[in-house]
Amino acid sequence: MTTQIDLGAPLTADLLATAAVPVTVTAGPEVRDRVAASREFLSKALGDDRAVYGATTGFGALVGYAGRADLADQADNTLAHLGAGQGPDLPPAVARAAMLIRVWSLAQGASGVSPHVIDALIAMLGTTFAPAMPRYGSVGASGDLIPLGAAAQALRGRGHAYLNGERKPAAEALADAGLTPLPLDGRDALALVNGTSVTTAALGLALIEVRKIHHALQHLTALLTDLLGCDPQFLDARLIARYNHPGAAHVAGQMREFLRGVEPSGTRPLQEPYSIRCTPQLLGAAEDALRHIDAVVAADLGAVSDNPLFFPGDDAVLHGGNFFGQPAAFAADLLTMVIAQLGNLAERQLDLLVDPHRNTGLPPMLAAGPGRQHGLQGVQLASTALITEIRRDALPASMQSVPTNLHNQDVVPLGTQGALRALDQAGLLRLIAGSLALGLRQAVHAGARRPTAPACAALHDRLAEAIPPIDPDRPLEADVRTAAEISLRDAP
Repeated sequence: MTTQIDLGAPLTADLLATAAVPVTVTAGPEVRDRVAASREFLSKALGDDRAVYGATTGFGALVGYAGRADLADQADNTLAHLGAGQGPDLPPAVARAAMLIRVWSLAQGASGVSPHVIDALIAMLGTTFAPAMPRYGSVGASGDLIPLGAAAQALRGRGHAYLNGERKPAAEALADAGLTPLPLDGRDALALVNGTSVTTAALGLALIEVRKIHHALQHLTALLTDLLGCDPQFLDARLIARYNHPGAAHVAGQMREFLRGVEPSGTRPLQEPYSIRCTPQLLGAAEDALRHIDAVVAADLGAVSDNPLFFPGDDAVLHGGNFFGQPAAFAADLLTMVIAQLGNLAERQLDLLVDPHRNTGLPPMLAAGPGRQHGLQGVQLASTALITEIRRDALPASMQSVPTNLHNQDVVPLGTQGALRALDQAGLLRLIAGSLALGLRQAVHAGARRPTAPACAALHDRLAEAIPPIDPDRPLEADVRTAAEISLRDAP
């Protein structure tokens, strides 16, 4: 069933992922009235010979010079010089999520765009069309100019686009999708590019994925606790209440519920390693951080990211910096920190699970016949490589400001890089979580007890039903992905 999205209602993060496939976007009378009023006000302002950035002027550092006299010609003036992006294309799902965010922002009636721009974006989102947008070129200030410029050109039938996942010339993709090239004037073109929609899309999609993995790691940690026979007192509500952090209380409560009915073996040490004992504190801190990122994404999705903005009721054209993606830049760097520490936790838990000195006497590497077989040895090596890749790339982007654009953009947030990096790293984190889940499935086959908590037993059984035991050795890359998918399936 096709997702329905109303441009008159709030845009929420969960809707971003739905835009990867065709969605039905609607604009009711109230939306259309405010878009039309904003457009009419722009015409009035231009008729009064007011200075309107991008409509009567050059762009960026060249704002002091007049733009082209013909407004239709001014669209080319806006977009041609932005055709400077490099690197691979963004994933079509990111490009389409960005266009959903862009149309929602434009539909708020503060951008002065032509109503047909809204209609064209709505029509595009109803197909599989996705503009080809270069990964490199945005500094997340004055909007994601270069990738969104490529998107605007693709909508005009220039450059390239994807249709049904196939990259082709944009004009061909438009025709095959039943769409027509989008006519733009200077204000329309600038409004399409002068926002941080790519940054917000990548950050929102990364957040959705990390939230799922964070939830899965609570369950996987509980299953590890049960399989090893650990005493779950580290989750006791009285203990956690004294820690006084809301995220820890939330996580501990979730884990206690998942471990309901667990029976400690009585053979484990009094105090478990931190990778078990401190999980409510670690995962709880991640929960608190994710709640902050939730709020940043929600604010961005409810924002009009553009310049200038038009206020017909006040007879005002206001020039400012609502395209400056600093909140998302900070949030993306924080999300990267969360990803790295979640990866550290899962990798250390896997290390504990395969170590016979710490796993209650299970065979090394959980091998069914050590030496003749090698169990999780290759998977652990790969997990080590994955976490080091995440950690190597964890330098904050938001502090890397370099002046550009003749010092017009003398400070820049670089949130685009941070958000896209977080999205990449979320994919690696998923694989580390899948590696841990595969180890937990193998542990019972290698001699661990069957889980005693019903929820833990059910999770193990889902893994065991889909993944045969590693006996004898076999390539495991597909099993890691399957284990990750099963582990994330219960995430809200």
